[in-house]
Amino acid sequence: MLLQDPEVEILLPVHNEGDSIELLMREIYGKISPSVAMQFIVCEDGSTDNTRELLTRLANALPTKLIIAEERKGYSRAVREGMQVLSAPYLLCIDSDGQCDPADFSEFWKNRNTHDVILGWRVHRVDAGWRRFLSRTFYFLWQLFYHVPVHDPSCPYMLARKEVIDEISPQMGDMEQGFWWEFVARVHRRGFSILELPIRHRDRVTGGTQVYKFSKLPLIGCRHVLALFRIWRQTRSS
Repeated sequence: MLLQDPEVEILLPVHNEGDSIELLMREIYGKISPSVAMQFIVCEDGSTDNTRELLTRLANALPTKLIIAEERKGYSRAVREGMQVLSAPYLLCIDSDGQCDPADFSEFWKNRNTHDVILGWRVHRVDAGWRRFLSRTFYFLWQLFYHVPVHDPSCPYMLARKEVIDEISPQMGDMEQGFWWEFVARVHRRGFSILELPIRHRDRVTGGTQVYKFSKLPLIGCRHVLALFRIWRQTRSS
């Protein structure tokens, strides 16, 4: 089931979210589709539960471009592949854990003509304390390189024009587990305008993070720091 001319496509990277993905997709559709012609881009990332079966059924009920992966690609690659099939004038990215409230989209949509990219700002972030601490620590290091006037560059709630996505997405890939840190840095270095809006942040419906496992954090942190240097060098003449 596809729309001919959606105004916005909503990208969801999905891995092992069988307990909650149908509820989230129906919530998004119920809150956004009455006012905006929307379509999903769902990038299924090698799930091992019943996620694929649910998404296949939902793709017949809701307007959806469904990308199925036989093996795990990782968050960043899944998002990049979703961006590559964008056809609508605007793209909204939102994580599939249900922590970001789709009702906040209305404020993003009202401001779509004022800036190239609109980012969410989790003013009252409900993640575990250790995640907030590590994110804030990395934020100060990240700002030493890029000096971007935003508070929450890792927030996975973003609306952008297609022209921005088409230019930035092919450059992405240096931060495998830090997609939004890299995306915001590259957007800023290319001179695109950014607006940040406060959003509600909620507890996960079920399960835990599919990306930032505690045991993997030291290696992820080292890779992130090295990626800061690479991205800075790549964009320093921009």
